[in-house]
Amino acid sequence: MWHIVKQCGTISTMKAPNEHIEITLGPQGRLVIPAALRKSLGLSPGTTMVAHIEDNRLVLEKPDAIWARIAQRFATVPKDIRLADELIAERREAAKQENDA
Repeated sequence: MWHIVKQCGTISTMKAPNEHIEITLGPQGRLVIPAALRKSLGLSPGTTMVAHIEDNRLVLEKPDAIWARIAQRFATVPKDIRLADELIAERREAAKQENDA
């Protein structure tokens, strides 16, 4: 079971990892990730996390998870296609149309 400590007392107990945990922001803006969550996510002291805001929520992710998501997103792009070259060509065409107008 997961125990959640808020200031001086326990506020609730978790039975499953998909339930919510209330975490209190410390005086210097620090958050403590509960041990059960750290263990479940494979987090240890020194683990680098990337923080961003998504739909008015704070999201923390490991860089490897971000790279995996990016790789999956572009996995269907054929190997012989260079997206940067396509983007440059599109931008040049748009600039040419603006100049011609």
